[in-house]
Amino acid sequence: MQRLWQAWLNSRDGLAFCLTKEAAVRLEIAVFVLAVPAAILIAPDWGRRLALLAALLFLISVELLNTAIEKLCDHVTPQIHPQIKIVKDVGSAAVLVAALASGGVWLAILLGL
Repeated sequence: MQRLWQAWLNSRDGLAFCLTKEAAVRLEIAVFVLAVPAAILIAPDWGRRLALLAALLFLISVELLNTAIEKLCDHVTPQIHPQIKIVKDVGSAAVLVAALASGGVWLAILLGL
């Protein structure tokens, strides 16, 4: 039980950091908050509502991982380095792919597919 509690505290601290320091995370959380009532209005059943919200949670998860990668890279070397740039760019590309996937889910459900 102690291990679960410590994991919860670590996760809470990570979210708190990102909410105060990372504009992209704040934006995606705001979109998620607005998406909850939108999903209820848009989707005809709970399964599709869950799919809409899960797609956004997936995007937020990838953004959190990208933030962790960027913070680690900045810790390793604060100077601009070509290899570190590649790592950061790949993390950014992962966010893009997750955003496209999330948008695809929303579009498919909006179109009734």
